[in-house]
Amino acid sequence: MEYLIPVILALPALGALLCACSPNGKVARFIALFASFGCFLAALPLVFAYKWNDPGMQFTLDIIGIPSIGFNLAFGVDSISLWLVMLTVFLQPLAIWASFQSIQDRPKQYYAWMLLLLSAMVGVFVSRDALLFYIFFELTLVPMFFIIGIWGGPDRRYAAVKFFLFTFAGGVFTLAALLYLGLKAHSFEIATITDFAVNRLGATERMWVALGLMAGFAVKVPLFPVHTWLPLAHTEAPTAGSVILAGVLLKLGTYGILRLVLPIGFATSPSLVHVVGVLCVIAIIYGALVAWVQQDIKKLVAYSSVSHMGFCILGLAAMNFEGVYGAILYMINHGLSTGAMFLVIGMIYERFHTRDINQLSGLARKMPRMAFFFVLFVLSSIALPGLNGFASEFLTILGAFKSPGLGIKYGAFAAVGIILGAIYMLHLAARVIWGPLKTPGDHDSGHASHDADGDGSPSRLLHAANGGLGESPLPTDLSAREMGILIPLALAVVILGIIPGKLMDTFYHPVKQLLINKDTAANPYETKAVAITERSNHSEKKER
Repeated sequence: MEYLIPVILALPALGALLCACSPNGKVARFIALFASFGCFLAALPLVFAYKWNDPGMQFTLDIIGIPSIGFNLAFGVDSISLWLVMLTVFLQPLAIWASFQSIQDRPKQYYAWMLLLLSAMVGVFVSRDALLFYIFFELTLVPMFFIIGIWGGPDRRYAAVKFFLFTFAGGVFTLAALLYLGLKAHSFEIATITDFAVNRLGATERMWVALGLMAGFAVKVPLFPVHTWLPLAHTEAPTAGSVILAGVLLKLGTYGILRLVLPIGFATSPSLVHVVGVLCVIAIIYGALVAWVQQDIKKLVAYSSVSHMGFCILGLAAMNFEGVYGAILYMINHGLSTGAMFLVIGMIYERFHTRDINQLSGLARKMPRMAFFFVLFVLSSIALPGLNGFASEFLTILGAFKSPGLGIKYGAFAAVGIILGAIYMLHLAARVIWGPLKTPGDHDSGHASHDADGDGSPSRLLHAANGGLGESPLPTDLSAREMGILIPLALAVVILGIIPGKLMDTFYHPVKQLLINKDTAANPYETKAVAITERSNHSEKKER
């Protein structure tokens, strides 16, 4: 089974080469779809063969690198990284399939970059060596830079350069911290350098290392105040780029914090926990307030990601089972819900060539299937009980409340973000989905027709894409291809909302290893059972 990991890494790279050499774009897009779906099929056996009661890394494979500095091509997964790999290989085929209609210019290069991005993202999650982790971490910048810069919107070049410079500059500090740790520990294995940092470094050294690591990961998340690249990148990126950016690339930052900053920094430095907690609360409330006033649907969802990632990092900073469980669930659930939202927004944009909330209204009248998926994913984003977002958001806030390092103030302010999130997302759904049917050009045309249902509501004629000249037919509902893209995401949203505990159970052993504090490194359910047993024994003694 360990050889499946190199297969998952190599298959997209081979697919990218075939896409670049393919005779035309039609062939390239099917190569990309089959290669990405092949990665999903190759990863499935790892889930069924994984030993969930084994606390260590599994499917490990070591290939000699540079022994003199302790660098090795070392691969492996635990249950956390395995599920993030599954999230990646699940979203990528859907994003590529969603590009079939929208990408007409230079398709061979586009699909080649998408497959190289897939290989780099999977490499981050399966690396056991810190230098190898960093190489894959930085390699993700190159494909996304070209995807935004070539196939993005009007300001695509500025957005691509800003994205690259922000994330690359932060990564330099992360590289310095990793080199310092690895050279002192004579190994770059992630487990070795974290243990060395915790047990062998002084408090000052450990703090500087944690800050260096946090610099690169905070930009990638992104955490306030280094978040400004994200809304622009989301707005200008093509639909598939936004899906992968929100669904997976942001999780590279949270995964790095989970693996390195949590055991090295959060577990040993209360001051760092307080600083990060404050930044998380600011991100939650600030991101929600800015999202509330946006008129561009895509930019609204982009700012919602700033708010949502604040919850995720807050759960990690809580340093208890509830918070870390919630943060890991948040990585997966946010990837599904927000990725799905960007897909639906892209489908709307392909029909109307606008994302302006003021130009769209009442789409449920003519597009009921699209309206169903739109509302479902909105409800998932606001953490409606019964859908996937509820468990993760509840646990991160509960973790903040129960954390000795954070406490009630942090949890209470974070809870305000839930209310604000419901306000701006429901406001979006009310404006775009319900009300009288309105589409681009209504406010200028001065004429209207009654809709085909005969209910007397205004049904405006759409302008064509060529500068608003002429008229186009009324909007069509989702096609079979678009339904096939959204149905798997909808099923995942519902299933993880109904049985989140099944997924949480798989995280127990790696989370227990991360929480090195002896007072918190115990299953809260086990702790509760022990307390009940002790009270029962005490009562029996009293009766005797």
